[in-house]
Amino acid sequence: MNSMKKLLFTILAIIIVVIFNGCSKSFNDDGTGRLVIKLTDAPFPIESIESASVTITKVELRKVGDCISDGNPFIVISEDTLSFNLLELRNGVTADLADIEIPVGTYNLVRLYVDQANLETKDGGSFEVKVPSGKQTGIKIFIRPEVTVAGGISSELLIDFDLSRSFIMRGNPDKPSGINGFIFKPVIRAVNYSTSGRIEGTVSDEDNLKIADAKVWIEQDSVISTSYTDDSGKYAIVGIPAGTYSLFATKENYDTVSYTGINVIKGNRTIQDFVLTSK
Repeated sequence: MNSMKKLLFTILAIIIVVIFNGCSKSFNDDGTGRLVIKLTDAPFPIESIESASVTITKVELRKVGDCISDGNPFIVISEDTLSFNLLELRNGVTADLADIEIPVGTYNLVRLYVDQANLETKDGGSFEVKVPSGKQTGIKIFIRPEVTVAGGISSELLIDFDLSRSFIMRGNPDKPSGINGFIFKPVIRAVNYSTSGRIEGTVSDEDNLKIADAKVWIEQDSVISTSYTDDSGKYAIVGIPAGTYSLFATKENYDTVSYTGINVIKGNRTIQDFVLTSK
């Protein structure tokens, strides 16, 4: 798996290394800036799953202000085929994908062509999941806010693959028929990590016992990202753009607790603990 992860790191590093021929004159065309790329994913809340892998066959990049004579703003970065296990990054953990000097400019969209997705269960089962449109037209991932690379300034980009919303289970693991398949509807964020913050804390019950596998999610008009607590009741949601949000936590047989007016500040950590009441 280490070799596959290295391939992933390499291809995502290559994504942002493009020749600077843009129309924008806001930057020095001959300059370079530093960009750090990190990868994370929201955890997959099914204990019976051993691995969740995807295979990428093509990567394209769009940079703001590029003048493309044929009207196509996308540049093909790679057509190599590579696979990686999304379960290796969980609960706010990130992996460094790149730390390099690149041409200055503003980057606003990545497009990934996903050939297939596979799930393996701990009892040895294997499921190949169909990827609607991802193989033909690619999955568009807008970078919000856009990442601007300028000379002498370090910028960071976070790619967040939300497993909890990307794989939809068919069937019921608690019934004799069990799981009979999954539907793959990828939910991926690309975040300007340089202008974002993080939220973390613990989830406990009324007796101050930590609750594992509690679901925690953050909203601003819609769900931004989700997390599940670890064995010690801790959760973390990273790469949240600065702003004001609502935060929720729940678990089966417990009430849902929510907080509004949660402020996320650029480069800072916001702490919010929860106490859930059993039903």
